[in-house]
This record gives sequence, C-alpha cells and structure tokens, in this order.
Amino acid sequence: MRHMFCLCVLSLLLSGCAGPKPILYPNPRYQEVGADAAQADIQDCMVLAKEAGASPSEGKTAQVSTNTVGGGAVGSAAGAVGGAILGHAGRGAMVGAASGATAGFLRGLFKRSPPSAAFTNFVDRCLRDRGYEPTGWQ
Repeated sequence: MRHMFCLCVLSLLLSGCAGPKPILYPNPRYQEVGADAAQADIQDCMVLAKEAGASPSEGKTAQVSTNTVGGGAVGSAAGAVGGAILGHAGRGAMVGAASGATAGFLRGLFKRSPPSAAFTNFVDRCLRDRGYEPTGWQ
C-alpha cells in the first residue's frame, strides 16, 4: 500500500513538471528535419529564452496567493448564505472563508503555472527564425 502511494505521488510530481511546449505545424522544414530534430530545436530555443532572462513560468507565489484569496472570498460568500439559511450567517461565513481559502491554496499549489508571455514569444520567434511554424502551446 505504501509503495502504491509513493508511486502515485511521484507520477503526480513528474506530470506537474512537464510544462507546456509549442506545437509545430508540419511545414516543409518540420518534414525535412523530422520530429526528433524539431524537439531538439524546441529545447534549444527554450534554453536560449532562459539565458536571455525570460522566465519559463509565471510566478508561482502570485498564482497561489491569488487562488487563496479568491477561494476565501467565494467560500465566505457561500458560507454566509448557507449560514443565513440556518440562522448563523457569521459562523457560516467564517467556515466558508476558511474552507474556500484552503481549497484555493491547494488548487494554486498543484496547478501548473502557464509559461510567461515573454518566454513563449521568445521561443516562438526563435523557432520561426529556424524555419518552423509554431501554432500554439500545449
């Protein structure tokens, strides 16, 4: 049982580490070099973007705090409504705020951070300069 739990946690962590990558249109350049060389060029462009100072992801701290505050506000409002129905609006709001903030914190903690606009723009331009046609990120 313990082995299974560790395996599940490890797979979640690894899937969280795999960030979004550009999708390339199979134009003549892509067909000429093949998928493996195109992936190597993507990795090279990503390294160049990092070296230029572009962050591969938006700030995790800001994302977590935004989700925590938003969850607390939504939870507080929902708790106040539920508490008002039962005659304890104040208690309901407190419980709802605590529950919502906790849920928002956890959601922000485990949610994959999207790549920054500067990073995606840099990588897209690098790939275009090499003859590829990036169509988006996934």
